[in-house]
Amino acid sequence: MSTNETYLAVFLGSKTSPRMTEWQALSDAERQKREQQGVAAWQAWTEKHQAAIAAMGGPLGKTKKVSAGGIADVSNAMGAFMVVQAPSHEAAAKLFEKHPHFTIFPGEAVEVMPVLPIPGR
Repeated sequence: MSTNETYLAVFLGSKTSPRMTEWQALSDAERQKREQQGVAAWQAWTEKHQAAIAAMGGPLGKTKKVSAGGIADVSNAMGAFMVVQAPSHEAAAKLFEKHPHFTIFPGEAVEVMPVLPIPGR
């Protein structure tokens, strides 16, 4: 359990998933309609859980991987992030049940993990 009750939520979705393929196959009008519904639902979710949101975070752009071998462009499923506070890991995860990221938008999941204290501090 996080000692400070802080959790990182990572919104996941693949550009090649069946959900994204279905989303891309929608007509422009239908996709725009769902986007509007999704934005409204996301805003409503944010308002409902405002007290738990420690940092709104936001969408993530293209990824660069830095390693001993250098810097390289890579792809991953991370699409956005948010930081929340909750009394337990389970409570933090429950905040995201039925989230618009995957109930309206073609996102696949939200992974929630505790932010642990830095060792030795």
